[in-house]
Amino acid sequence: MAGTNTSEIRVAGVGRLYVAGPDTKVPTTFSADAAADWTGWKNLGFTTGDGVTFSKKDKLEPIDVWQAVSPVHFVYSDRDLTLKFSLLQFNEDTLPFFMGGGAVDQVTGTTGVYQYDIAERPFADVRALGLEFTDVRAGDGSAVTYRFGIPRGQVTAADDIKLARKAASQLGITFSAMSAADGSALASFVMKDSAYAQA
Repeated sequence: MAGTNTSEIRVAGVGRLYVAGPDTKVPTTFSADAAADWTGWKNLGFTTGDGVTFSKKDKLEPIDVWQAVSPVHFVYSDRDLTLKFSLLQFNEDTLPFFMGGGAVDQVTGTTGVYQYDIAERPFADVRALGLEFTDVRAGDGSAVTYRFGIPRGQVTAADDIKLARKAASQLGITFSAMSAADGSALASFVMKDSAYAQA
């Protein structure tokens, strides 16, 4: 709806992050059990209170001409779509995701001892990333749910891990979207929100 409307303001109060195999689409079914909707995805658990930072940067190249001092046209040369967040849980899903792939294995001949090996050189670790958050509309108190999914992408930056006595260690991640060979969407929003109803 055009114009001012407080019921269309969104606050991502409580959210979750999920990871799955490449080319997994964000679910479009909204049931009473969100975990069931995300079947096939792995919940990445707790994140820091900063939540997720969504960034979209498009690079434009100007077309200059002799007859004008301002560009007469722009050509898109690059699109960078990233999600940045910090995971707080260390487990068999989060550590390999942060480190760039691989698996955690139980050490042979032991009980309760596990090992994760960091590869000598980085390898492509393409995955799907999804997020979901729920808000309450200011106008009528009804819940709205937003989902965002990147079907193909990978961790392109990892923050330093600080091991300290007075703070929880964090796995800070920047996840970047990648184009699919079939030309499908780079990412998708799926919303259960009447604000988008056609008038």
